[in-house]
Parts: sequence; C-alpha cells; structure tokens
Amino acid sequence: MNMHEKFISSGAISMGATAPSRSSLLRTLRTRFRTWTQKWADHWAAAAAYEDLSRLSDTQLKNRGLSRDVLARDLNG
Repeated sequence: MNMHEKFISSGAISMGATAPSRSSLLRTLRTRFRTWTQKWADHWAAAAAYEDLSRLSDTQLKNRGLSRDVLARDLNG
C-alpha cells in the first residue's frame, strides 16, 4: 500500500455528513445579513443624531444632560 492509498482508504468520512445543509447555510447567511444591516442602521442613526446635536449650543446640550466633550461616546454607548 502506498501513501496515497493509505490516506484515501482511511478517509472514510463522507463530505455530506459533515457539510451543513443548504437550508441551514441560507438561514445562517440570512441571520448574518440581518445582524449586519441592523448594526449599519444603528450606526447611521447615531451619526444622524450626532449631526443634529452637535449644532446645539453648550447650554442646550446641558439641558439635555449631554456635554460636547463626550457627545460621540454618549451616542455610541
């Protein structure tokens, strides 16, 4: 028995048994896409809020319980 035959004969693992099903793969991709789009939407909303709040004066920010120094951190928190 040569080396090639040894590896092939001992590799009796079926690819179909270990590979995920098509529906499982699609479900995983759909979940990842949904998670990615939700994160993108959250970041976009935080950026829009930052743009709006950054136009306010320091007094107006203080009335809302915010400070200009930590505005970006507060929105991404």
